[in-house]
Amino acid sequence: MTAVTPSIIRATLVRRGAAPSSRLLPATVAVTFALAQLALVRPGMGLGWDESVYVSQISGHAPAAFFSAPRARGISLLVAPIAAWSSSTPLLRVYLAVLSGIGLWLALRAWRGLLPAKVVALGGALFASLWVTLFYGPQAMPNYWVAIGALAGVGCFLRAQADRARRAPVWGLAAAGALMALMRPMDAAWVGLPLLLAPLVVRQWRYGRLPVALAAGLAAGAAAWVIEAYTGYGGLGRRLHDASLIQGRLSWNVAVDDQMRSQNGRTLCRPCTGGMPNPVVFAWWFVFSVLAAVGLAVAVRARRAAGAAALPLACAAAAAFPYLFLIGYAAPRFLLPAYALLAIPAAYGLVLLVQATPSHAWRATAVTLAAVVLAGHLVVQLTVLHQLVDRTTESHRDWARTAGALNRAGVRPPCVLTGDEAIAPHIPIAFSAACSSADTDGHNGNTTAAALAREAGRIPVAVLTTRTAPPAFARDWRLIHVHRQIYAYVGPAVQRLSRAGSA
Repeated sequence: MTAVTPSIIRATLVRRGAAPSSRLLPATVAVTFALAQLALVRPGMGLGWDESVYVSQISGHAPAAFFSAPRARGISLLVAPIAAWSSSTPLLRVYLAVLSGIGLWLALRAWRGLLPAKVVALGGALFASLWVTLFYGPQAMPNYWVAIGALAGVGCFLRAQADRARRAPVWGLAAAGALMALMRPMDAAWVGLPLLLAPLVVRQWRYGRLPVALAAGLAAGAAAWVIEAYTGYGGLGRRLHDASLIQGRLSWNVAVDDQMRSQNGRTLCRPCTGGMPNPVVFAWWFVFSVLAAVGLAVAVRARRAAGAAALPLACAAAAAFPYLFLIGYAAPRFLLPAYALLAIPAAYGLVLLVQATPSHAWRATAVTLAAVVLAGHLVVQLTVLHQLVDRTTESHRDWARTAGALNRAGVRPPCVLTGDEAIAPHIPIAFSAACSSADTDGHNGNTTAAALAREAGRIPVAVLTTRTAPPAFARDWRLIHVHRQIYAYVGPAVQRLSRAGSA
């Protein structure tokens, strides 16, 4: 494995690290990415279900929603500078779009000198152009930030190996590990596993500072989650068990086809039924994989930058493994870390294929063909994104209209909202209405029927329904029409407050 020695990577750093384009190209990609989010994912798109949970933990707009076992507090901390004092969703979206652009720039900057600047920039562009990256970049969701931590962490690992006199990449690796673990501790563990094992497999990578730095970063990022496991979830083992239950009991379950079905813009595919989308929608999966394999093969054969191609592929495989083979449903955002890591060797493979053409004329043809394929890829991604944004915006507006109708009907803070999530997502509706959300069972169970009945005599309580029979504790409550097919049974306090207001 002479291809992965520090001396070879160091030579690459010296030879390619000084060009001004090594700074300008990644920055251009990052700025374009941020602007594309603002233009394509409307800042006015209301908060989603999971976003409402994360933002409510820090927002003064509504009481904090139940925080289930798998969730971590990283996103709540990330949005705190805005959400702690403002309930403006557009402002939050702009903040996150700008922040995600900065994050992408920093992650690409960690790769400076390891590969040619055009390869790093192209890799960043491939990742940033995916509909799932553009859609989740400005959202209060953790997966994009795990991807940024993974991309930066692998780059810092390789840079630290190349120049062991520098301490900045070591600190960068620790920071990347902390970011991943702060957002999603289990994802961080999967991504970090190849980085911890690499020094054991490759003798030239036995640099003791790196495993220590990564382990310290992971531990620091996961510390709050572990402490909270003991203070609020009955211990670490119990929290891990509960998290597994919520994800459908982690066990061997091939979900590759589920992830392929979700590529047509389904944010959650559970259960993942129906036919496959048009192959054009998920063809990039296979193209990226082939390009990454080409990049690795050529790098190993040429004994040049093999580590910069092999290590991100190993980490991408580790990041994707639990979501492809251990759960029985799919969400495209789960694979964002794998996509970010796969993009670098895929870009390297594409550039190598173009450069391998035998003559200038053929190379011009290859460049044209590659440009056409990339343009087609971009059209597909933007089409899926446009359709998804339209659907999501309309559904979030429906939630806001439902919340407004509840407020007008007398369900005003302090208030409690519950119901069957199959009927209406009462958690984001409750956040929009500035109410608490409550469940008597299921993964978000945080109260009892008796407690809700008692609360209903003191403050406004409503049960969302579609005019079906109410739960036993709400049998004598008044039924009102809220919005479209949604009705609500409202407790006695709503009626009493409404009469007092009319008097």
